[in-house]
Amino acid sequence: MRSTHILVHGHRGARARRPENTLAGFRYAIEAGVDALELDLAVTRDDVVVVCHDPHINAEICSGPHLQSAVRTLTLAELKRHDCGARPNPAFPEQVTVPGACIPTLDEVFELSRGDDARARTIQFNLEAKIFADYPDLTPDPELFAWLIFECIHRHDLASRVILQCFDPRILWALRTLDPAIPRAALLETDRDWLDVAREFEATLFSPEYHLVTPERVSAAHNAGMKVMSWTVNKPEDWERVADAGVDAIISDDPACLISWLKEKGLG
Repeated sequence: MRSTHILVHGHRGARARRPENTLAGFRYAIEAGVDALELDLAVTRDDVVVVCHDPHINAEICSGPHLQSAVRTLTLAELKRHDCGARPNPAFPEQVTVPGACIPTLDEVFELSRGDDARARTIQFNLEAKIFADYPDLTPDPELFAWLIFECIHRHDLASRVILQCFDPRILWALRTLDPAIPRAALLETDRDWLDVAREFEATLFSPEYHLVTPERVSAAHNAGMKVMSWTVNKPEDWERVADAGVDAIISDDPACLISWLKEKGLG
């Protein structure tokens, strides 16, 4: 059964329209009316939490002196020497470039919550911790990673406006120890039983890849008291399918178009 109101999470800000995981992209998404900003977290050599999807600096969308270097091997000062807004993303032809946009810190993104826009002061943050069990050198250990995120959340007094999601349960276990009240989402991309995953991850909600969403799975999640956020959904026919399945939130690269679609359907 459809939810009466489906929340919109801007994937990496609004990747279809602005450079991903940049302050410009997050500002665009806020102005478009998203309910939450979805973003990815990495950690520099000097233990600063930054907003970056790839464990290495992506030469396809960034320019600078350390392309393909692991984020974890660079200091924040070295990372900030890269421009990740000037190069067009070939996957998103309607994306507007923003020359000079650099990889932001999580602190800088959280500062957007103090903006003059009333919506900015209520915006939620869906944080994905990027950690790789097979490549431990690319990140801090899970406990330190979780602590650095937790410390930043509480420094900005945003515990009530944050979700932490991850494919790796270790981060969620560590966050539960630090603050069990912060929602924890299990990211799903394989065909496993959702409730089994929830128990393993000690998760409080689900974040499945959209092809995995069915009305039966969403109903079972709701019966267990857990909400469902589906990713990454960019086409109207797929919005329709996950909406019909009853998801609570949709994560999209084109949140402005999704918001318009939801309003037309009476779901926004």
